[in-house]
Amino acid sequence: MSILKILIKYWGYSSFRPKQEDIINTILNAKDTLALLPTGGGKSICFQIPALMLEGVCIVITPLIALMKDQVENLRNKGIKAVAIYSGMHFNEIDAAYNSCIYGGCKFLYLSPERLESVAFIENFKKIKVSLLAVDEAHCISQWGYDFRPSYLRIAEIRKYIPTVPVLALTATATPDVVKDIQLNLEFKKENLFQVSFNRRNLTYSVNYEEDKLKRLLKLFKKVSGSGIVYVRNRRKCKEISDFLNQNQFKADFYHAGLDHQTRSQKQKVWTNGRNNIIVATNAFGMGIDKADVRIVVHMDLPDNLESYFQEAGRAGRDGESADSVILFDNADVANLKKNVSLSYPRIEIIKNIYQSLGNYYQLAVGSGKNASFDFDLGDFCKKFNFQPLIVFNSLKFLEKESYIQLNDGIHNPSKIKFIINREDLYKFQVENSYYDLFIKIILRSYSGVFQEFIVINESELANRVSVDVKTIVSHLQRLEKYEILNYIPRTEKPQLLFLKERLNLKSILISKENYLNRKKSSIRRLNKVINYVAIDNKCRNRVLLNYFGEKNSTRCGNCDVCIKRNNLDVNELEFDKILEQIKPMLIKKPCYIQELIDDIGDVSEDKVIKVVRWLQDNGKIMVDDLNRLEWKNQLGLIF
Repeated sequence: MSILKILIKYWGYSSFRPKQEDIINTILNAKDTLALLPTGGGKSICFQIPALMLEGVCIVITPLIALMKDQVENLRNKGIKAVAIYSGMHFNEIDAAYNSCIYGGCKFLYLSPERLESVAFIENFKKIKVSLLAVDEAHCISQWGYDFRPSYLRIAEIRKYIPTVPVLALTATATPDVVKDIQLNLEFKKENLFQVSFNRRNLTYSVNYEEDKLKRLLKLFKKVSGSGIVYVRNRRKCKEISDFLNQNQFKADFYHAGLDHQTRSQKQKVWTNGRNNIIVATNAFGMGIDKADVRIVVHMDLPDNLESYFQEAGRAGRDGESADSVILFDNADVANLKKNVSLSYPRIEIIKNIYQSLGNYYQLAVGSGKNASFDFDLGDFCKKFNFQPLIVFNSLKFLEKESYIQLNDGIHNPSKIKFIINREDLYKFQVENSYYDLFIKIILRSYSGVFQEFIVINESELANRVSVDVKTIVSHLQRLEKYEILNYIPRTEKPQLLFLKERLNLKSILISKENYLNRKKSSIRRLNKVINYVAIDNKCRNRVLLNYFGEKNSTRCGNCDVCIKRNNLDVNELEFDKILEQIKPMLIKKPCYIQELIDDIGDVSEDKVIKVVRWLQDNGKIMVDDLNRLEWKNQLGLIF
């Protein structure tokens, strides 16, 4: 079957998106490949289609458990065998997943990068016929990336077991340095990059300095017909702004990781179906969002980096029609952003103490606990050890990036069962234990495949069928597990904390001061790029973003807030830049009268110099002192 026929059969598309076909064919020719495709560019199809054509199992590495579960479910709905292994799974469930890959004709195995270090993985991996190694979120492998994870550096180590198997690395955002780093660290045999331009011609970028953001938000949505997303930094703001929009006759809802799975799914569904126009969310809202008619994305808080901003902004206008991305900010936002980066790097001593407290919290002896997974209650942990929640959260994130632990938000893990005895032995048990006979029969009638793999069950549905309460159903299942009839995994919504290594004593916790400082410097660099982006109002927004991602020869978009203002100047881009390059250093050095500027810029008409000066005044770059002299005003205290 051709790759186009597979696309039509399983995905229902009649043609490929840009670069998809080239990437797939390159993988089929066993060449290591880096695919740099924008958000919504169809990255998963680039490894899923070749995997269906090749013999064996495609290993997919991603740090996002929600993405694993989502893609596995979508593949299974298409009739394609796929499994995922992640923290919080029962060890029997993990064994079943590996066996499905070794003996059961499974086509996809999704894993976190940390899982590659386990002895169980290596032993099972050697028995699996691997067709392709796909590395999602590949920017995590680069020290220059915005989400560097040391565990990604170990991916290349498993290539020695599969020397002829190609690697496909995928990411939506990567600077030129990151692009080189990905291919180097994954040991590409030869550099091979497929990239779609970051330029979104239908998307207009705007930045507004606002003292009353809520008032401006209302004005923005009054002009919009279609759906919108409002991004905020914390959960409390989600509900507050959603309530504010509803009070002003807009249909809005809120979304964040603190909500349970069912609630999040329902909110997303209602918004996707258009019953609510606006969703107010933290950055937890993003994975799997493919709504075509989003007309506007508004950032009420400054993003941590331009990579995140570009991905979030890119959720607007996927239908190719005009759309807007707007940032609303004030000076307090800049101060808060700097503070957040500072808080993201607690002192090394504090990080170590929090690690030790985790071991005590779960009563783990030194040398034990490797691959152990626990429910994690941040509030209870902080209360017990008298820690500040934000310090703990950021310390855990740092420990995660150092590969000591893995922390997952409340992931919905539904209840599952699997019979661990055969049908004949089960029948004997039913005859000898008539009390459980009806209950077992109802399970077998309700769910198929319970002897082959773990099957998702619903205790409430079983309770209705047996005419008892849910507690009785749970008790029955627990007793059947005790009798070694089945394995029962109760549902959980709580955040999971996984110890990737055995518990270490305080002296053995190694956090390189050099790495710590380098990462902090890197975060500060990215922070300053964000601040410069919102502060600059003399360069096309689109060009600034494209330049950040390595596209150096772009032209002005003509649509962003900066371009629209400059379009009215009757001064072309080269003239504007030439005048600005001469005016700015003069005014930074000392205040000058307008005539002094005109005299010093002799090769440009006086009229055009005056127009540029007025534009810079109107946009807050130049101010007039008491002596009527012009001086450069640096609004955010930055050099840009």
